[in-house]
Amino acid sequence: MTMIVKRWHTTAEVAEMLGFGLTKTKFLVLSGEIRSVKHGRHRRILPQWVDEYVAKVAEGQDT
Repeated sequence: MTMIVKRWHTTAEVAEMLGFGLTKTKFLVLSGEIRSVKHGRHRRILPQWVDEYVAKVAEGQDT
């Protein structure tokens, strides 16, 4: 049996992980503060991109 591992997060999932509202998370994605790719009509975010954003904030490089 093959286990499928989720490799992408939706904007809503990232908002929940970070404890942010969906509007704020969409702003961060569209402004490029959280990296993403557009797949059709949707934005997808790699887990390491979420980690990069958290690291930037923790280092005080982001407001």
